[in-house]
Amino acid sequence: MSGTLYLCATPIGNLEDMTFRAVRVLKEADLIAAEDTRNSIKLLNHFEIKTPMTSYHEYNKIEKGQKLVEMLCRGSDIALITDAGTPGISDPGEELVKMCYEADVTVTSVPGAAACITALTLSGLSTRRFAFEAFLPSDKKERREILEELAGETRTVVLYEAPHRLVRTLKELAQTMGDRRAAICRELTKKHETAFVTTLEEALAYYETTEPKGECVIVVEGKSRQAVREEARARWEELSVEDHMEQYLASGMSKKDAMKQVARDRGIGKRDVYQALL
Repeated sequence: MSGTLYLCATPIGNLEDMTFRAVRVLKEADLIAAEDTRNSIKLLNHFEIKTPMTSYHEYNKIEKGQKLVEMLCRGSDIALITDAGTPGISDPGEELVKMCYEADVTVTSVPGAAACITALTLSGLSTRRFAFEAFLPSDKKERREILEELAGETRTVVLYEAPHRLVRTLKELAQTMGDRRAAICRELTKKHETAFVTTLEEALAYYETTEPKGECVIVVEGKSRQAVREEARARWEELSVEDHMEQYLASGMSKKDAMKQVARDRGIGKRDVYQALL
């Protein structure tokens, strides 16, 4: 019988956020796979956890992942932890989970702290719908493409960023998304935690003269649906009503339905469409 992979969330700053269940699982597991064993030993020592550790990180995730899956298949229980927060979110843990499912190994999550959720709830922005982007890619072309996609996103957007890259990222976000409402959350759950509720341009102006410290989470307001409708309407208005109608007629739509859709696209009445076609 195979063992179980436990995805154990660890504190993102305040050690009191460690759950009782996570401590128990880490003590009972046969092995702990940690992103950085030098960092994680401090956590284990604090909670008097004596379970042996091994490293599992971005640069050994395939080779070490295969060894871990072999151990799991032989019946060992393994707890996976990251440096801070929930493993599998913007870290190599997701690769190990895939490998476990391919090998028919049981995976379960021991929930706890997550920087993206903590920042979202602190932001004062809508939490009903959100898009988590994690770190923007370093490749220039891919980064530009992602930024352009985010510019049209109607959900609240959550991103991670290192302090030395914060100004660059804020500048790019302001250029592509406009001056949206935003919150810059730093040092979450720690002594100097801050949630700077502001706008992208105000945040940029502030951090251009004030050096940011600590890992950052950027939360940005999504584009309003009203703005989306107005932009779509503006694009349609570049066409004449006749050309607009022709697009729908060419697709096989009836004249009556095409007139309704044109009126809806342009935000006008069907009578106005009829008059324009005369």
